[in-house]
Amino acid sequence: MSLASALNTTKNIFSNTATQTGVLSTNIQNTSNSDYNRRIAKTTTNLYSGATTVTIERSEDTALLKQTLSATADDAGQQALLAGLTSLNASMGGDDYTAAPSAALSSFRNALQTYAASPSDSTLATAAVHAAQNLATSLNTASSNVQSLRAQSDSDISTDVTTLNGLLSQFKDANDKVKAATASGTADNDALDTRSGLLKQISQIIGVTTVTRDNNDVAIYTSDGTTLFETTPRAVTFNATKTYSADSTGNSVYIDGVAVKAGSGSDTTAQGSLQASLQLRDEVYPTYQSQLDEISRGLMSSFAETSGGGSVAGLFTTVDGTPVDYDTASVIPGLSSLITVNAAAVDDPSKLRDGSIAGDSTNTEDASGYSDLLNQYIDGFQNQMDFDQSAGIGTGVTLLNYASDSVGWVEEYRSGASDASETTSAMLSRSQDAYSNATGVNLDEELTLLLDVEQSYKAASKLLSTVDDMLKTLMDAT
Repeated sequence: MSLASALNTTKNIFSNTATQTGVLSTNIQNTSNSDYNRRIAKTTTNLYSGATTVTIERSEDTALLKQTLSATADDAGQQALLAGLTSLNASMGGDDYTAAPSAALSSFRNALQTYAASPSDSTLATAAVHAAQNLATSLNTASSNVQSLRAQSDSDISTDVTTLNGLLSQFKDANDKVKAATASGTADNDALDTRSGLLKQISQIIGVTTVTRDNNDVAIYTSDGTTLFETTPRAVTFNATKTYSADSTGNSVYIDGVAVKAGSGSDTTAQGSLQASLQLRDEVYPTYQSQLDEISRGLMSSFAETSGGGSVAGLFTTVDGTPVDYDTASVIPGLSSLITVNAAAVDDPSKLRDGSIAGDSTNTEDASGYSDLLNQYIDGFQNQMDFDQSAGIGTGVTLLNYASDSVGWVEEYRSGASDASETTSAMLSRSQDAYSNATGVNLDEELTLLLDVEQSYKAASKLLSTVDDMLKTLMDAT
């Protein structure tokens, strides 16, 4: 090897080690960055210059990225559903269900039983009516909480839509940079990292699939095939509703003019938080609201009185006194927000004993020990009633059982969602680990490579020193 060749080789080694050191240092700095893909300095050799760094490649695994995006969407949807059901559970008083209408209904029955044992006791009469007021208030509050939860879901949907539009705009910028670099024969690795990171964020909101086209251009479609991004972002639109009532219907979310479908089931089909929020707003919460309305209808029917041979609302009525068809097994939207205790019973609790709150007194002898009607009300708690099947609970059960079944329906839904969330979390964790192992930075590996580069640098330094000594000897000889 000539001195000139040796010197040229040394220069290449220094250049290569400098490049490799820079790449390894960048890798090490991004060890904890989940959106960073490991860089690799690729070299080639020839007879004249030896090893030369020709490109810096970015590690990538398309199949594992696809799996990670899918797992991210599944877990985001499941976790959002579970969070909504947990909020519904909290509105019922948590795992003790102290604020659930079923608890107030049981307390009311107990108060009636106590009053029936001593029907002449005015204090017990007042306590029974007070328990009825607590029950009505419990239904009012539960209904209000449900509508607040629906409004919160609607707000979450609005936030997701705004965020999604912003992410798609950022994706366009990154995608344009990638296309431009590819067209020029180079690679913009930072833009590729940004683009992959944005895909992960987008998949938390809505499930996506991608198609790579010429110049490394990427098009994004939702899981059901709706175009989300193709050269330019598609419009994602939504008109928020600030307040909700039982008969309110939330607006749809549209992607490129196509309505987004809500998820379904406790092991939800929702991919991303957007579909889960739609499921909560349009399926879960309204179904529970219908159950509350059916409990209210059952109460009005059970405590109805007789006037002129016809049935009229007795102890329980509506706030404005508007008559409702409480005997037909059909949901009356919002009845639980309107139910109240008749003012006549509050003014004179003994009317509950006599059946004269709004009807004709059954205590014809005006006996202070009359308890027949109170016992009839108590026995009524054991009578089976017909309920609207659209409320999600079976029909032909007692009012107490129906109220308990309503709590059970929420808890069964929440339990199923909780079990499913553990599965989706585990799948996401495994997918992320697999993708990270394939494309992420391993600190131990990078440090080992850095030691190898250091040895190359030392060898180059030794070679340079040798060449220097030989040149010095040659100059001294001449």
